[in-house]
Amino acid sequence: MSSSVQLFRDQQYHELKGQCIQQRRLFEDPEFPASDESLFYQSAPPRKVEWKRPKDLCEDPHLFVNGISSHDLHQGTLGNCWFVAACSCLALRKTLWQRVIPDFNEQEWDPKNPEKYAGIFRFRFWCFGEWTEVVVDDLLPTMDGKLIYCHSNVKNEFWCALLEKAYAKLAGSYEALDGGSAADAIVDFTGAVAESVDLVQGKYGEIISEQMKLFEDLLKVHKRGGLISCSIMAPSGSANDVETETGLVIGHAYSVTAIRKLRLGERLIFSFKAEKLFMIRLRNPWGKREWNGAWSDNSEEWKKVSNSECKSLGLTLENDGEFWMMFEDWCKNFTDVDICRIVNTSYFSIHKTWEKKMMHGAWTKNSEPLLNRSGGCFDNKDTFLQNPQYIFDVKKTEDKVLVSLQQEDRRKYKKEGKGDSIPIGFEILKVEDNRSYRLHKLTVQERVATSPYINTRTVFLRRILKQGRYVLIPTTYHPGITTKFILRLFTDVPSKLRELKADKPKMTCWNLLCGYPRRVTQIKIHSAEGLQKQDRSGGADPYVLIKCENQNVRSPVQHDTTSAIFDTQVIFYRKNIDSPIIVQVWNSNILCDQFLGQAVLAASPSDPREQQTLQLRGRGSGEAAEVPGHITVKVFSSDDLVEL
Repeated sequence: MSSSVQLFRDQQYHELKGQCIQQRRLFEDPEFPASDESLFYQSAPPRKVEWKRPKDLCEDPHLFVNGISSHDLHQGTLGNCWFVAACSCLALRKTLWQRVIPDFNEQEWDPKNPEKYAGIFRFRFWCFGEWTEVVVDDLLPTMDGKLIYCHSNVKNEFWCALLEKAYAKLAGSYEALDGGSAADAIVDFTGAVAESVDLVQGKYGEIISEQMKLFEDLLKVHKRGGLISCSIMAPSGSANDVETETGLVIGHAYSVTAIRKLRLGERLIFSFKAEKLFMIRLRNPWGKREWNGAWSDNSEEWKKVSNSECKSLGLTLENDGEFWMMFEDWCKNFTDVDICRIVNTSYFSIHKTWEKKMMHGAWTKNSEPLLNRSGGCFDNKDTFLQNPQYIFDVKKTEDKVLVSLQQEDRRKYKKEGKGDSIPIGFEILKVEDNRSYRLHKLTVQERVATSPYINTRTVFLRRILKQGRYVLIPTTYHPGITTKFILRLFTDVPSKLRELKADKPKMTCWNLLCGYPRRVTQIKIHSAEGLQKQDRSGGADPYVLIKCENQNVRSPVQHDTTSAIFDTQVIFYRKNIDSPIIVQVWNSNILCDQFLGQAVLAASPSDPREQQTLQLRGRGSGEAAEVPGHITVKVFSSDDLVEL
């Protein structure tokens, strides 16, 4: 077994199977017994449930009959349409389901060698950053000789019922699967990055430009192996599973099985006034009940599409739960979509590849502020920075960044009444270019991104960030709440994501010889104006160089300007507090950079903390000759090294 796969409850499939074959018995799982405690954590069954093996339910049981298909599944009595929708999505992608159902041929029933069958199966799920193998027996819950939960539309096919059992074991019981999220299940099947989009809030049904952007995004996600599901949120106080006039079901998860641009023949251009139609195909996990509006199975619109086009779209005119809609109608009728991206990190790919970093962390409580790591969201001004802090760099001028914050799966706590996800989110702050210790006070830092705060398992954000250093702070909404999380960051070039753990420089033996910092100073260089012209066109290519003791920090170059906005931040831990900080402005040149002027800062704690404009001077002491230009800066200094 690959070392990268963890064993759930330390159950080794091959070992257990070997023992059963040797003892000529069928496996019975002691960790998830065929009893009510595996079914329920608070309810009781309306009637007695009988646990039966597939061989007792049909004559010729199989994992798969004629392969795996999104049409295989039906929901059963459990409120887990979301799980069935996720399975429908999974069935569309061979490379993905073969990871969830490893060595499926070896697990399949073998009628020629019945003695090799031991009633044991294994499935793999991506649990909190690690692939985890779950072993189950084949005893399945039934009433009146029929499966009561997820089942196939073919009586002797059992892959979905056994997969559901393994997933229920992971969650603690079948009942713990009641009312979940398709996105969570897809993440557990694939390790994908989940993003939830509110179609109503984003006004996708009204703003055509936003609609087209979303269509192109979903088309790209689908083409690159991602999985998508959608639903209609019930208005507060309304019931779920109610069918609308258009045949759609409220509070119900649908899987997206295709996204296409449908080309219409020349003769249709006049009647539709468009060359292409943007189409989306959905599947209802019930295997019946379909959309009855435009482009539904038996609608007039299909008569205007050629047979070959219908064939290429896989159009079937049956009440099988699968149907097409125009994308515009979809945006107007559905309220929520879960997009699960399979983020490509392979270096051998024709598509865009991402650099991925993943960190495991936890929100923990401590009465000592410097040790507390559960400070709540940004609104909690006094404690917000008492959260885990992660630093990363954007090396390009601009880079698209994907961030996924996932809390631990809380379904296993449902028995204790604590199964709901905690509202979580995160902030991204642009910080000093040379910061390497924790933030203690927000002064010059810039708040550049805030995720939604929501009680879902995963929170996702996409942002384009400018070059520089950033601190990402994952938080619970309320302070004092403890749980584990994983943080995933995807960038175009390596980001060096790492946790900031130290509050200040470490005291070492070397400090006894060379001295330990006595003062911390933060500087933000906002801008430089009125600089000396350096080229024929009357411009310059300025940058700033900030010097403190033996440290130098250089800003990016601003091109072709004598009035440059830098917004460069630096922080220094100073041993020699009498040695000033020097801010120099230079002009970038191919052969040799030219010095344009400097400002000398004492940077003591008593200096004003407001923004100030300083005249540039030549080299030398503070009273050197004035030169053209001035800089606008903010300076903060403190002799308490953990103030800033």
